[in-house]
Amino acid sequence: MKLSFIAPAAVLALAIVGCGQKDGSANQANTGQSSEAQKQAGDETIAAGLDQNGKFFQAAKAVGLDGTLGGPGPYTVLVPNDAAFAKVEGALKDPANPQNRAELTRILTYHILPGTVLAEDLGKAVDNGKGKAMIGTMGGETLTATKDGGKIVLTDGAGTKATVTEADQKRSNGVVHMIDTVLTPSAAPTGTKQ
Repeated sequence: MKLSFIAPAAVLALAIVGCGQKDGSANQANTGQSSEAQKQAGDETIAAGLDQNGKFFQAAKAVGLDGTLGGPGPYTVLVPNDAAFAKVEGALKDPANPQNRAELTRILTYHILPGTVLAEDLGKAVDNGKGKAMIGTMGGETLTATKDGGKIVLTDGAGTKATVTEADQKRSNGVVHMIDTVLTPSAAPTGTKQ
């Protein structure tokens, strides 16, 4: 069945989560992870497993998302490396500034997907989509996933591409994928300064 429209973000993300499930269930137990994945992940949450001095964690902490990433989830978090943060301007340059809070939250939630989405799930979604898949973010926007030489590439609303450099860091409340570029939503909502 071919869809000619983009479904709401959460539905898309949940559909992708279900891609890799053999029993058809996108949500096993209350965590969205199989018992094997939970066993591999241990007790460490996404927030606890991130580099506490890294730019992504510091930005998440500045807007209170560290609490969310330490909560039950499950979440999939796309974490740009510190070198990627060094290349950006605006709200990400000064996460401690309260005036940047709304835009910073918008950018960071663009890097969070609902559910546990492994690299294999992304790859299958791309294959099933004949070369690309639309992925819903927690911020209500979408990313486009494609493949390049066997690597997953995510494209934001402005056409900027980020490659998954390290996939499937499993945590008790989801998974982390390291990426090489900061992704940004397509346009600021009405009434928001860039």
